[in-house]
Amino acid sequence: MTWSIVARDAATGAYGVAVSTCAFAVGARVPYGCGRVGAIATQAFVNPLYGVDGLRLLQEGRSSVEIIANLTSADEGRAHRQLHLIDRDGRTASYTGNACIDWCGAVNGPQVSVAGNMLAGPEVVQETLKAYVENSGLDFDERLLVALEAGEKAGGDKRGRQSCAIRIWAGEPVPSFDIRVDDHAEPLTELRRIWRVAHQRSVPFQQASPSRARPAGVTDRAELDRLCAEYAEAWNARHPE
Repeated sequence: MTWSIVARDAATGAYGVAVSTCAFAVGARVPYGCGRVGAIATQAFVNPLYGVDGLRLLQEGRSSVEIIANLTSADEGRAHRQLHLIDRDGRTASYTGNACIDWCGAVNGPQVSVAGNMLAGPEVVQETLKAYVENSGLDFDERLLVALEAGEKAGGDKRGRQSCAIRIWAGEPVPSFDIRVDDHAEPLTELRRIWRVAHQRSVPFQQASPSRARPAGVTDRAELDRLCAEYAEAWNARHPE
């Protein structure tokens, strides 16, 4: 009932998951990740433990192929699951259970995997991957958004559309970028609007938050306002409406 893309940005080392579906609040169930570790998408009949346990295995340094085998072999419902991920070395792996509903399957490229089920056809994942590969000059978040938009244009979820999300993890365990649409007639159109809003203050605010490298973060409100305003001005100049 979903298609998603998991990827590692070669330019920054960030990991991301972008996902769209004809179901409510997909961003709350499908994407998992951690900076410097990897990213996971669990879908079809979602098993959230794939996300929780998969992240633990990624943190242990296990390979993507090994993690797929570990998670699915322990799950009696694996025939109804779909799972794909990327590990800390940029290696991808995917699994589509034999009870998943057509069209279902996955494609991959360098440091990127696209998988889906209940889709209009294989062109959905193919066009998602093509758009991602061909737009390497974009910032990572926009590149993921453009990829989802291409998959939607190719037919998307064959039942329709309701929700979508993008989550990115830079160098930290918490997301550095996290936007979603939980319920909307045109979720990707709304996601693009929210994507623009996020870059006005939320993204620079997040960048100024505490991190392992800078535990205190920015706590001076005037300084924070200045940083956010400068960021938004520069971003808007690069992304005119």
